[in-house]
Amino acid sequence: MSEQLAFRPATELAELLRRKEVSSAELTRHYIDRIERHDGALNAVVVRRFEQALEEAQVADAALARGESLGALHGVPLTIKESYVMAGTPATWGIEAQRDNVADADGLVVSRFRAAGAHFLGKTNVPVDLADVQSYNPIYGTTNNPWNVERTPGGSSGGSAAAAAAGFSALEAGSDIGGSIRTPAHFCGVFGHKPTWGIVPMSGHEIVPHVPDPDLSVCGPLARSAEDLAVALDIMAGPTEREATGWQLALPEPGFKSLADLRVAVWPTDDIAPVSAETQARVRMVADTLARLGATVSDTARPDFDVRNAHLVYQNLLTAVMSSGQPAAQIERIRQRVEKLDPEDQSADAVAARASVMSHRDWIRHDFRRERLRRAWDAFFRDWDVLICPQFAVPAIPHDHAPFAERSTIVDGEARPYMESIFWSGVVIASYLPSTALPTGPSSEGLPIGVQVVGAPYRDRKTIECARLIAQEIGGFTPPPALAG
Repeated sequence: MSEQLAFRPATELAELLRRKEVSSAELTRHYIDRIERHDGALNAVVVRRFEQALEEAQVADAALARGESLGALHGVPLTIKESYVMAGTPATWGIEAQRDNVADADGLVVSRFRAAGAHFLGKTNVPVDLADVQSYNPIYGTTNNPWNVERTPGGSSGGSAAAAAAGFSALEAGSDIGGSIRTPAHFCGVFGHKPTWGIVPMSGHEIVPHVPDPDLSVCGPLARSAEDLAVALDIMAGPTEREATGWQLALPEPGFKSLADLRVAVWPTDDIAPVSAETQARVRMVADTLARLGATVSDTARPDFDVRNAHLVYQNLLTAVMSSGQPAAQIERIRQRVEKLDPEDQSADAVAARASVMSHRDWIRHDFRRERLRRAWDAFFRDWDVLICPQFAVPAIPHDHAPFAERSTIVDGEARPYMESIFWSGVVIASYLPSTALPTGPSSEGLPIGVQVVGAPYRDRKTIECARLIAQEIGGFTPPPALAG
């Protein structure tokens, strides 16, 4: 079986299965073989259920032989982020104390993929508590980037992006609260979609069952084509059973026929989070391509808000979510530290410490500020269809497991704060906007560079379609050279 089959989009594989040009069992064995041959160097697929996957593939083949009605991904083998709930597998989030947290039933997103006919080869690696732009933890170890094992694949959906890029499965699903789908997609050269907040239920992406959907966080797909993102989003999105009593999701169609129809704003860099010259050039290359094709393009149009205040709102809201599970003793230690802070200290550490112990009244004030940001974006997207911007300052960064305060990101020779690039994720997340990351080709070092296509709330189909058409012009996913043969 050709190695290139492993890199075909999931939608193409589903069509091959329907035409009986390949069987689900053959395709599943092919992916298992690739994982067994190549994943020793990457450590992406850290929970494996190969025997069950082969049994499920045989069931899929039998259903096809009987001519039964098929789902969109019938017989297609997937992997999924470790943090999703799947029967018989652990959902530890990389936390040592959760090592034995094995699910007895599938969560909602897993169930929806199964209803579409897919089955799962296993689960992919994450950082501790999904809280890093690298993917390593004491349970499963470190995941490496398939383009260069000395680099990280990103986080927190780093294993997901690495598996998709390496041709270990047909499709992946991750989650995103700080760029956790889009940064790994950028680092590994694949497509990723952060949906509008609230359209994909978070039920089944949890350690403790039956918790409310957290603010900011979303579940979404990673893939080797934008077409696959669209199909996966259709499968994942929609109300829970309880919510379906009162509402159904009806995302609007893209609303344009060609890239020439689009009004495109371009934001190549910003003083609050400078990106490398090569990354800026890649954003401008996409913009130039759109302009050449007839799109209206502006590199000066911006939403009407102060970017530093916008980022401060995101930092506070993010920390409120991430600190919500901290034990009382830890919160008390942070509270004592906050009492000693200089009121003028607005460093990222100081902001995070204050946000960890802020009152509900303070959170509501930040939510009011968020609403003003959302209204500014509403006004912006009345004039512009999409925004093109970076996802991260540089391509995939080297592994660095030092304490956060001791890490940095090197941007054109200058050491910048490690988490500074989260601005490019947060400015989208805080206002619940959809964003599609797409690859634009390798850097001078041979590492992928991606960009974001950002749209108005619920315009998910527009950003995905825009990414699809851009990829047609500039080239989409290409396999990492070491894994292509």
